[in-house]
Formats: sequence, C-alpha cells, structure tokens
Amino acid sequence: MSNTKLWEKVDHYITERLIPQDPILEKVLSANQEAGLPAYDVTPAQGKFLNLLVRLHGSKRILEIGTLGGYSTIWLARALPADGKLVTLELDPLHAQVAKANLSLASVDGCVELRVGDALEQLAQMKEEGVEPFDFIFIDADKPNNPHYLKWALYFSHPGTVIIGDNVIREGEVINENTQDPRVKGVREFYDLLADEARIAATAIQTVGSKGYDGFVIGLVKG
Repeated sequence: MSNTKLWEKVDHYITERLIPQDPILEKVLSANQEAGLPAYDVTPAQGKFLNLLVRLHGSKRILEIGTLGGYSTIWLARALPADGKLVTLELDPLHAQVAKANLSLASVDGCVELRVGDALEQLAQMKEEGVEPFDFIFIDADKPNNPHYLKWALYFSHPGTVIIGDNVIREGEVINENTQDPRVKGVREFYDLLADEARIAATAIQTVGSKGYDGFVIGLVKG
C-alpha cells in the first residue's frame, strides 16, 4: 500500500471515529464541487482541529484570509461564543457567492462578515475603517502573498493572538532553496519573517492525510 493510500485510510478512520457525520458540512462540500471550486478545503479532521483551537483559546474575534466556499469558515464560526464575530476575505466573486449560500445553510451568516475583493486591498481598507484586532487569524489564501498576509496579521493582532498558516510544507518542497515555484517561495519568505519577527513565537506541524503531505504554522503573538 502506498503512503498516500495509507494516509487516506487513516484520515477516514479518524473522521469516522471522532467527527460525527454532519449533513450540513457534507452539503457544503457538495455545493463547492458542483460550483467547480478547487478542492482546497481543509479535511474534516483539520477543520475540527481549527475549531478546537478556537475553543481552547476562547477567541471571540476571528480573521480568515481566504474563504473559498466557506467550509473552514463554518468550522471556525461554530467555535465562537454567541457574541463572537468572524471576518473572512475572498478574492473570487463566484467563490464568495457559493460561500455566502453555504454560510446561510450552516446558520452562521449572522456572525460572519464576508468581504469580497483583493485581500491586501481589503486589509488596507480595514485599517482605514479602524477595525479592531482579532484573537485568532487563519491564513489560507494565495501563497506568494503569505509574507504580506503575515505582516497584516501582526498589525491586526494583540498580545495573545493566535496566527495559523496553512499549506506550509508543500510536499516537502519548502526546504528546496532553489525552487522557482512562487507558492513555495512565498512560504519560505513566510518562514523567514517568522524567524526574524520578535513579536511572535511560532512552530510548524507536518501533516499527512487525504490532502497529501503538508502542514500548519502555529504562532502566538507575544505581550
């Protein structure tokens, strides 16, 4: 059995044992597929991991950079208290349209603000609007811009903010210093910034599963 097949089987085992079947989330994934969205969603196990992190941290305000069809958004929003809020940024109008319907289906649209347009422009606009800092920030958008997203994440943080970056291993290509892949270059610059940034303590976790070989960066903004 190949590693990939084994990883997929273990992912299915984890999901079957620890993540109750959720018709809403299944409909969300089906809607994303029917709309032709790329299959970039986190896995159910990863979604619950994010959900648990938010609950463990007691976050009330979440910023998500990269909505896609809203699958991870729903996992995050479901972890919020009654007075919580999540702001999510999506570039593609079609993706945003699908996400809006999915958020409504999951009954979390009341606590989610979906902003459509270039994320860097949206973040600059949020600064102009005086948007308050966030307790938890999930970066899962175009990887070449990861360094810029990290800088904005730090701007919108306060001591104790948790910052998560997804897809930071890239099938191991992250250690290839000669890479010409702009996505890998963006991730490597992301690591460089984290290494040099005194305001955040960070580590990375490698993951395997139905999405292949990848990982998360997890950071905590210092006081």
